[in-house]
Amino acid sequence: MKALCWVGTNRLNVEKVPDPEIINPRDAIVRVGLSSVCGSDLHLLDGYVPTMREGDIIGHEFMGEVVEVGPEVKNFRKGDRVVVASVLGCGGCWFCENQAWSHCDNSNAHATLAEKVYGYPTAGIFGYSHAFGGYAGSHADYIRVPFADRGMFKIPDGVKDEAALFVSDAFPTGFMGADMADIAPGDVVAVWGCGGVGQMAIRSAFLLGASRVIAIDRFPERLAMARTRGRAETLNYEEVDVLEALKEMTGGRGPDRCIDAVGMEAHTPGLEHYYDLVKQQIKLETDRPAVLRQAIIACRKGGTVSIVGVYGGFIDKFPMGAAMNKGLTFKMGQMHAQKYIPRLLEHVQNGDVDPSYILTHRWPLERGPEGYKMFKHKTDECMRVVFAP
Repeated sequence: MKALCWVGTNRLNVEKVPDPEIINPRDAIVRVGLSSVCGSDLHLLDGYVPTMREGDIIGHEFMGEVVEVGPEVKNFRKGDRVVVASVLGCGGCWFCENQAWSHCDNSNAHATLAEKVYGYPTAGIFGYSHAFGGYAGSHADYIRVPFADRGMFKIPDGVKDEAALFVSDAFPTGFMGADMADIAPGDVVAVWGCGGVGQMAIRSAFLLGASRVIAIDRFPERLAMARTRGRAETLNYEEVDVLEALKEMTGGRGPDRCIDAVGMEAHTPGLEHYYDLVKQQIKLETDRPAVLRQAIIACRKGGTVSIVGVYGGFIDKFPMGAAMNKGLTFKMGQMHAQKYIPRLLEHVQNGDVDPSYILTHRWPLERGPEGYKMFKHKTDECMRVVFAP
């Protein structure tokens, strides 16, 4: 089969690789229908996740058709149209039973790698390096889905493929960002980042009762999408002082809830960006946390900072004094897809949200390297490239 493989920093190739096979009786094989790029994939591409190996298949947000199931798969059969959670969960450990699926004790086949860095292993993730299990990703003709009964969800009739696709990752990640923020009716929510996850966080904040959402980015087309599709007020951080603007827009109090939908490769104007970039390049810090710093300073006293932008290791200049003295609450994590997907499929089926609007380019898998280059550099007003193998 064809697959898009990581072959080195900023190098991808479409290669012929062996077809996946049933390994465990709870596995399924899915013919990939659509598979999307994701901002967190850029961390792999840029070499900031050191546990990638040449030939690894990337991609983790996908939907498709079941073509084979293992003998212990009970809920699916050949021909079912499914969306698959990007995070793997066994369904039987304490964490899965308590809906903390991305903390699964059993789905990371290379648990010792994560344990060395994080103290405990985290769940496996499709196509996201050997620290997260070394599973083959979804930018391919076919993919093996372990724990199929726990991670696959039938797509309801009437829900189009393009909408179901983003219920795999972007929508539940954005929704979890809003959910963790503990939004109360009438709250003002600030969202940093207007990529796919940020767009979904905006929509989710309104679903959960926010009265206003203020979206922050620098790309005009993304800010325009946040306004027209998300009903958000917007700030271009290259044109205004974001901290002063947020104070002015909230009567001096600050946003009640702040969501970081950017993560470890944040960009900001001025010396701060170059400070982080240089330290990152010479390995004195692994992540550029400009957005996180800004969210902490911007958030009102007693507010909540919710983090769904991915961070991998260690950061510098963390404003702990502001966080402590303002009494902020922090919630963060890789998203618990299995917890949210059924609810979000209902929202899509009911017409509350159609996330397909973040799909801007639909290409064959053969154009994978070109698609990632465009996605990385945000040319041609690219929000999300979707590959249709």
